[in-house]
Amino acid sequence: ENHLTFWPMVPGIISGEVSAEDVAQPLRRALIAAGTSFRRADLESIDFERRIAVADGRPFPYDQLVLALGSEPAFFGIPGIEEYGMTMKSISDAEKIRDRVIERFEEATLADGAVPDSRLTFVVIGGGPTGVETAAKLRALAREALARDYPNVPEGRVRILLLDGGEEILKEVDPALQRAARGWLASERVEVLTGVHAKEITPDCVVLDDGRELRSENVIWTAGSHPNAKLGDLGLPLNERGAIPVDDHLRVEGRPGVWAVGDNAAVPPSANGGRVPPTAQAAVQEGEAVAGNVLATIDGRKGELEPFRYRSLGMLVELGSRFAVNEVLGVKFSGTLAALFWRASYLYKLQSPHNRSRVAAAWLLGIFLPPAVSQIRRDGRTSRGDAKGRVV
Repeated sequence: ENHLTFWPMVPGIISGEVSAEDVAQPLRRALIAAGTSFRRADLESIDFERRIAVADGRPFPYDQLVLALGSEPAFFGIPGIEEYGMTMKSISDAEKIRDRVIERFEEATLADGAVPDSRLTFVVIGGGPTGVETAAKLRALAREALARDYPNVPEGRVRILLLDGGEEILKEVDPALQRAARGWLASERVEVLTGVHAKEITPDCVVLDDGRELRSENVIWTAGSHPNAKLGDLGLPLNERGAIPVDDHLRVEGRPGVWAVGDNAAVPPSANGGRVPPTAQAAVQEGEAVAGNVLATIDGRKGELEPFRYRSLGMLVELGSRFAVNEVLGVKFSGTLAALFWRASYLYKLQSPHNRSRVAAAWLLGIFLPPAVSQIRRDGRTSRGDAKGRVV
């Protein structure tokens, strides 16, 4: 893509707190200003001996190559999840989820409420930060944005469930913050089920491994990911997860001049005393480390390569405009202050001045007015009306 997705704010697209344009940070202008040539193309193959990458039928010779292909959802062989579920891995995914909720409200209104409960039940599978934030934003969308627009849909009919196979949600944070997050979700009428796994997904049901069945036609998968499957076509050495093994300097083993960062790299445990987490802060640190090592290699200073050492800065999880759970450099706090800290931190991290100003304005306006959301159907259909599109 010709933009960088600012992932921390993507769940906000669901609730209408931010727009897709606010989250997509343009790449071209910043890269050109830095003296970088940018091309958007589909990678087809890499000739490591001749040092040529082929994309869209065009050869791109390289001296140093950095692979950062990211990850994609992993469904672990659960029947039905790909056919009937939605993922939460991109801006378009967030828009699809928001549009699905609005579509369900439209259907319920048209039927005067005579729709099955499964139509208005939303199940989020995965209790990590993405799953927790997605569930919270679904509740915000239903309660703060759509309740006034769809008075014929009782709030009590909208059911949101969050599932996780572990003993607790947000296993990456301190237990006290886990309890705070779960308490807030309960106060927002988000049902949390832990210690259970989805066994099968059908068009209107989630079958759990303990035999229970959750009637839902709206399943959102956030429970796992694996490195980009494209890596398997490139002739690279891969580990059992499908990631590229790298050394302490993030060099690909057996491929001179090739480096790997982010979710597609298997970083040695020595970089963190354990597995480096698949998070944005880890990828940023890896990118900075590789940049320095590539420059040292080009300048002939291979003896000055720095080994990569990951340093966790903590974790920020927003559960709504008034609540977040944060762990920053060992300091743990939650509540409204944490939510303000979350917004201030990520507003600062937005690189585009245009995006930063639009997000700040949207958040400020949100203090006084509920977000306005609409479903933009892009398949060429008009509303239920005549050939000229007039609503009847």
